Amino acid sequence: MKINRHYLELQESYLFSTIAKKVSAYTAAHPEKEVIRMGIGDVTLPLCPAVVCAMQRAVAEMGEKATFRGYGPEQGYAFLREAIQSHYAGYGVALSADEIFISDGAKSDLGNILDIFSLENRVLVPNPVYPVYVDTNLMLGRPVTYLNAGEENAFLPMPDDTVQADLIYLCSPNNPTGAAYTREQLAQWVDYAQKQHALILFDAAYEAFVSDPALPHSIYEIEGAKSCAIEFCSFSKTAGFTGTRCGYTVLPQALQFEGVQLSKLWLRRQTTKFNGVPYIVQRGAEAVFTPEGQQQVMQAIAYYRENARVMAQALRACGVWFTGGENSPYVWMKCPDGMDSWAFFDRLLEEANVVGTPGSGFGENGEGFFRLTAFGDAEKTKEAMARLQKLIS
Repeated sequence: MKINRHYLELQESYLFSTIAKKVSAYTAAHPEKEVIRMGIGDVTLPLCPAVVCAMQRAVAEMGEKATFRGYGPEQGYAFLREAIQSHYAGYGVALSADEIFISDGAKSDLGNILDIFSLENRVLVPNPVYPVYVDTNLMLGRPVTYLNAGEENAFLPMPDDTVQADLIYLCSPNNPTGAAYTREQLAQWVDYAQKQHALILFDAAYEAFVSDPALPHSIYEIEGAKSCAIEFCSFSKTAGFTGTRCGYTVLPQALQFEGVQLSKLWLRRQTTKFNGVPYIVQRGAEAVFTPEGQQQVMQAIAYYRENARVMAQALRACGVWFTGGENSPYVWMKCPDGMDSWAFFDRLLEEANVVGTPGSGFGENGEGFFRLTAFGDAEKTKEAMARLQKLIS
């Protein structure tokens, strides 16, 4: 028996596991300190009433023989796919319901989608980057090429015609940097992908935070994208489903390579390796798209947006360079005094009792930067920013 030795090439610990260990050690040594956590992008507001009511009704259905459901369709129930279809129509994007695949989250699909692609494909990811994009490819032994993002391009790298790529990862609004592409910028990426005969894997997990009408919610708002892009989205940040688990992936029927429709390969993969998202969860997700549900989830998003505004205001007052804070729940700040990311993490934890995420954990180009999330409690966010301002002013 032999192991997959590519796992040994990964960093020893996942970024957020390292953070958790450091924070746990500090709080154990200093139980009297109130530590405010702004590191992991986990939501803090509960599921909205419309979702809870829908799930409660679904639970009652599962308790009656006449309405009980066993295995559901691997692609997802039609009622949820049709609700998502209508949601996209609101952005002017026409999809058919069978182009939508329900899953337990965007993170899972971003890793699992690699099953349908050859190991020979060349992977292009921006640096810094969400670690899952890189690690899931390295686990398979697929080499990764990095596209430099930095302060000089506001962490929004653009295509380089001298770089060859087959699989291109884009995330907008971006995790970790909070930066968001305009329609014109995404159009350049679509043009590049078409010229390269490449595929864009577009992570739209934070699209609900876009408030600027100049910014797209979906890559399919860009002409030609249906022929070169798969879109991944999630209810985690949109509707607080981080612990409930539901997301979806869109594979347009026009998406074909080597004469093969990718949606057919993905459906075959899912029917073999996935038994679908629970009926109860899908009913809750469906409720997100009702008028009542939309009003309620947008209230929660407005709450987090206000936290982001408070964070951005504090950094401006300190003269700190940053991206995000608008159209995104993340703020990506430059570490003060030229500090490296982990040194600033330690100082912020020990002197201000605030937890963030070191930028170096997202790649070499993240060194010297730091991510803060807006998903915390409003009063604690204000307190954390007051502590931060006192620390670096």
